[in-house]
Amino acid sequence: MDFSQLLIDKSATIVEKWIEAVRADSRIETAAELSYKGLRDSLPRVLKALATVLSKFQDSDVQSLVDASLEHGILRAEQGYDPVEIVREYRILRETIVSTLEGELLDSSPIEIIRVIRLIDTVVDEAIAQCFKSYMDERLHELQQLQSQLKLTNQELTRLLRANKDNLSHLAHELKTPLTSIIGYSDLFLRQQQRKQEESDNLPNLEHIEKVLRNGRQLLRLINDALEISRYEAGKMKLQPSVTDVRSLIQNILEMVEPLADSKELQIIVDYDSASADSCAALREGLHPTCAPDRVLTDPLRLQQIITNLLSNAIRYTDSGTIKLSCQTLSDKEWAIAISDTGIGVPPEDQARIFEPYFRSIPQEKSFLPESTGLGLAIVSRLVKLLQGRIELVSQVGIGSTFTVILPLAVNTSEEIVTPSTTQV
Repeated sequence: MDFSQLLIDKSATIVEKWIEAVRADSRIETAAELSYKGLRDSLPRVLKALATVLSKFQDSDVQSLVDASLEHGILRAEQGYDPVEIVREYRILRETIVSTLEGELLDSSPIEIIRVIRLIDTVVDEAIAQCFKSYMDERLHELQQLQSQLKLTNQELTRLLRANKDNLSHLAHELKTPLTSIIGYSDLFLRQQQRKQEESDNLPNLEHIEKVLRNGRQLLRLINDALEISRYEAGKMKLQPSVTDVRSLIQNILEMVEPLADSKELQIIVDYDSASADSCAALREGLHPTCAPDRVLTDPLRLQQIITNLLSNAIRYTDSGTIKLSCQTLSDKEWAIAISDTGIGVPPEDQARIFEPYFRSIPQEKSFLPESTGLGLAIVSRLVKLLQGRIELVSQVGIGSTFTVILPLAVNTSEEIVTPSTTQV
C-alpha cells in the first residue's frame, strides 16, 4: 500500500481534524486568537513533505520537509507562539495522522505498519527540530532588533538627560547672580535700618527685610546644593588632596555650627581619643588602632563639607539632648568619624533612600521640615565616594541616629575618580 499517496489523499481530512483538536487544546492559547487560515497556513505543505519522505522510493529526501518546517517555525514565531505550544501542535499532528490512517494500517502487514510508524515518528521529530531552529532564529533576530532599538533609545535618553542637566546647571548659575545681589542689598538695607531703631514705625520694616534675607539665603543654599549634585554627576568634581590637620579642621567647623546648637540649647560633645594616652602613643608606633589621627591626606574642603552637613543635619533634626562627634583610627589604612544625635531618628523604610537627592524623611506629626532641601545627605554620600570612603547609618525612631564616615588615611591620588549618577553609597 502506498501510504505516501494515501497521506496526500487524506491531507484535507487530517488538516480539519488537526485544527479542531488544536482549538480544543486549552494549553495552546495562541491558537484561539488566530483565524482558520492563520492556523492552517503552512500545514498542507508540511503534510506534503511528510508524504514525500514516506514514499518507498524517496526515503532519504528530507529537504522538502526541512524547508516546510523552517517556514512553519518562522510563521509561529511571528504569530507569538511559545515553544510549548509548538510541541503540542506537532504532538497533535502525529496523533491525527496515525488515527486517520489507522484503518489502512490495520490492513497492512506488521512489517509495513512498523515501517510507516517509524517513518512518521522520524519525520515528525525532524519537522519539530527544524521548526524549532527557525523559530529560535526568528526570535533571536527579534531580540537583536529590540536590543539595537533599545541601545539607540538609551543613547537618545542619555543625550536628553545630559542636555537637561546642562540647562539646569546654567539656569541655577543665572539665578544665583541676581539672588546674591538681592541678599547683599537686603543685608545692607537691614543694617541701615537697625541704626534707626528709635523710630517706632521701623520694626515692621525690619521684620519684612529679615524675611527677605532669610528666604533669599535659603534659596541660595538650595541652588548651591543643586549645583554641587550636578557637578558630581557630570564628573566635574575633582579631588584636591593635601595633608590635613584633622583636629584643627573639626575645631573650625564646630565654631561655625555652635551658634545653631546654642539656639536650640543643644550640647556638642567631641571625642578625639577613645583610648588612653599610652595606647594613643602606642598607636603612633603602629600597635593599637584607637585614637584619632593627627593628619590625613585628603581633600580638606570636601571633608569640611561632609562634617558640616552631618553636624547641621543632626542639629536640625534634634530638639533636645546632645550631638556627639567621635573620631578614631581603625587600622593603618582607615580612620572614621561618627556623628550621633538624640533626634527624631530615621524610620527603617526610609533608611535605604536617605541618600537620594530631594528625599526627606518627614515625621508623621509634621507636614514639612523647615530649611530642609533633601540634598544635604545626597551631597554627603557623593563626597564620601569622591574621598574613596563609605558612609553607614544606624538609626532608631525617637532615639536618634549615628552617621559613620569611614575614609582612607591617605587618598589614592593616582586613582581616576569616576562619579556616575547611578552610584549608590
